[in-house]
Amino acid sequence: MDRLSFILFGHSAFQYLNAACELGLLDLLTERGPLTEEEIRARLGLQERSCAVLLLGCTALGLTVKDGCDYRVADLVTALRANGTWQNIKDTVAFEQDIVYEGQADFTESLRRNRNVGLRRIPGDEPDLYQRLSGNPRLESVFYRYMKSWSELANEHLVRTLDLTHARRLLDCGGGDAVNAIALARHNPALEVTVLEIPASAGMTSDRIAAAGLSDRVAVRPCDMFADPFPTGVDCVLFAHQLVIWTPEQNTALLRKAYAALAPGGRVVVFNSMSNDEGDGPLVAALDSVYFAALPAEGGMIYPWRVHERCLREAGFGAVERFPVPGWTPHGIIVATKEAP
Repeated sequence: MDRLSFILFGHSAFQYLNAACELGLLDLLTERGPLTEEEIRARLGLQERSCAVLLLGCTALGLTVKDGCDYRVADLVTALRANGTWQNIKDTVAFEQDIVYEGQADFTESLRRNRNVGLRRIPGDEPDLYQRLSGNPRLESVFYRYMKSWSELANEHLVRTLDLTHARRLLDCGGGDAVNAIALARHNPALEVTVLEIPASAGMTSDRIAAAGLSDRVAVRPCDMFADPFPTGVDCVLFAHQLVIWTPEQNTALLRKAYAALAPGGRVVVFNSMSNDEGDGPLVAALDSVYFAALPAEGGMIYPWRVHERCLREAGFGAVERFPVPGWTPHGIIVATKEAP
């Protein structure tokens, strides 16, 4: 019953986490704690009942710990701050609250219709979330902060796994705010990167590249990946957090374009969350699939490794290798090679 209760009231559990982040409870206790309920109430500017509700939930969930009359932050939060990932978690919480949460109300209807019904919750008339964000600056900021943070939780493994010693040109397809392009360029001083990004977001991408001081080696090209040709003469094509959005048929079409852009010996890299081939997890991959089913575009989920590998082979690639990423996020890396005819 404990597990069922957690599922049944899971929406409430998340709201406690979101409130603890937005109101600053966890940061307060990390920086100033332990504190009494009265001290917390005064510092957060909350009324007695509101503070009691917040502390009841956060303590029952293990986000805070009560010792006598004092409250302190949980050891997990302390550890996340110590290893530098607490801001990544807070960015993820904001994304779930401001973008994902409302759209998930349409999850069941999205499954019935096999389309992203939840997109109706986002203002705009464009066919997918990413194009609508440009008309909603606050949501766009929340989204790209999240994508940067979600990538940062695992892209150190991408940088270490992908040997680009002999590569000169890399194409980052749908590279967003260039978080992965910047990381790869910094690790590989001879590498030039072109980021393909939708026109509505290309200016933001260019600004992030300039802020990183890499405009001489990282460029952005406004592009509709499905309609426009890919630049040729590249050594590597990266799809980071892209092939979870679309259907397998659309993914195969994109991979065929990557195949055409590469010379023999060139590689394509798929970097995103993966589910198990057996269809039984991991849990985070299953939970994240609600978002892809209900909101961003008409297709997508956290696919199993084998689905990406099938798409790669249908697109013509060989020598497919898997690289699981350690950690609590279900990230994985697949590298495939365009073999000589």
